[in-house]
Amino acid sequence: MKKKTLYACNACGFESPRWYGKCPGCEAWNTLEEVPDQALPTARKAERKRAAGTGAQALTLVDIPSDEAIHQSTGIAEFDRVLGGGVVEGSLLLIGGEPGVGKSTLLLQVCAHLARRGKRVLYITGEESARQIKLRAQRLGAGRDQVLVLAENAMDAVEDKLASIQPEVAVVDSIQTMYRPDMASAPGSVSQVRESASMLMRHAKTTGCAIFLVGHVTKEGAIAGPRVLEHMVDVVLYFEGDHHREYRLLRANKNRYGSVNELGLFEMTGEGMRAVDNASETLLQHRTAGISGSVVFCGMEGSRPMLVDLQALATQSFYASPKRTVNGMDQGRVALLLAVLEKRAGLRLYNQDVYINVAGGLSLNEPAADLAVCLAVASSLSDKSLPSDVAAMGEVGLLGEVRPIPFMERRLAECARLGFEQVICPRDRGGKLRAPRGVELIQVATLSQAVAALHLLADQGTGKAAK
Repeated sequence: MKKKTLYACNACGFESPRWYGKCPGCEAWNTLEEVPDQALPTARKAERKRAAGTGAQALTLVDIPSDEAIHQSTGIAEFDRVLGGGVVEGSLLLIGGEPGVGKSTLLLQVCAHLARRGKRVLYITGEESARQIKLRAQRLGAGRDQVLVLAENAMDAVEDKLASIQPEVAVVDSIQTMYRPDMASAPGSVSQVRESASMLMRHAKTTGCAIFLVGHVTKEGAIAGPRVLEHMVDVVLYFEGDHHREYRLLRANKNRYGSVNELGLFEMTGEGMRAVDNASETLLQHRTAGISGSVVFCGMEGSRPMLVDLQALATQSFYASPKRTVNGMDQGRVALLLAVLEKRAGLRLYNQDVYINVAGGLSLNEPAADLAVCLAVASSLSDKSLPSDVAAMGEVGLLGEVRPIPFMERRLAECARLGFEQVICPRDRGGKLRAPRGVELIQVATLSQAVAALHLLADQGTGKAAK
């Protein structure tokens, strides 16, 4: 019998006997790829048709048993923070990131911590040999932990081993290397990834085993494979980092058991990933005092306040259109703030190249950083440095007004903990804001007031600081 040719979308998994330039399923362009029809043997087809479900009975919400303590600690505080308190029994978790960022290293450390607590842990690797896993474990100081290692990428064999070993926690590294032998497509294809993940999901939900999946990423930074993969799992984590930096950031893009706003900070060391507990102190330890263009801002990553160093450099431009280079923030937002600075605060930036950088490799998306960015630019333009014990936070509107921001009490407490004595912040019109002991609040209603309070006005005639 002649095999039919199918076209599958590598973004959503949509299958069609014809090729389309635009996927009818997700409306993405040029995502349909040719795959051979999955002609299963007759016996295998019959087996799948006879496969029963879970056999569960329908229950009312009142009769469904609940357990409040569903999170189990992994032994790594930063990892637990991002997960919402720990790993949940029967959950399916997907962690993605660029090659070499530390995904396998972190998960092997998690396995070692759980094995020390008496958990039955299975590490399934489809990319490395068992010997390579052992060498990495010895480097991490986990060579003697009772972690079971299986070097296998055939899903039928993996399914049998999961059924016989019955682990409480399992790691599959990576899902793109797994394949079903009865399918003609290559490992990593849409159909292989979808079927492999579906089998692992059924095992996790029926046995209560928590399964971590390692996912490759595309050049755009998204997890490779069909988009349905991210819909199937309970948690999607992204590992961010630069090979030239020692810090790694772990974010939750999806979390059915907790918040997606939490951030985990890790440091890559020779002994593996080290959780950074005091993120604010770590990010500010290399800050140089007494130099213009540097302002400390307290941002919120989920429930965690974090102090970061916002840096700006304004220098005379020799181009017809001045350059605007931004690292760690939205470039459009920064362009808006520069326009407000020029219009409402009287600073001339039309002939200045402006560079903005968030030190430490972080990305700031909240508008609460507006005031700190504006003050950093004004400081660089006037060539006046701010006192080392001053922090700034607040949202800036198009009219130059400084708007209130949420979680002021937590932000101020973090500033006080690290010894900051002055905080430039929005004016509290309700009178409910209380400053921590040793912290002076400089409340401003407009951007021009904030610039004047720190004496950052520049002489627009000469471009030098006003005397």
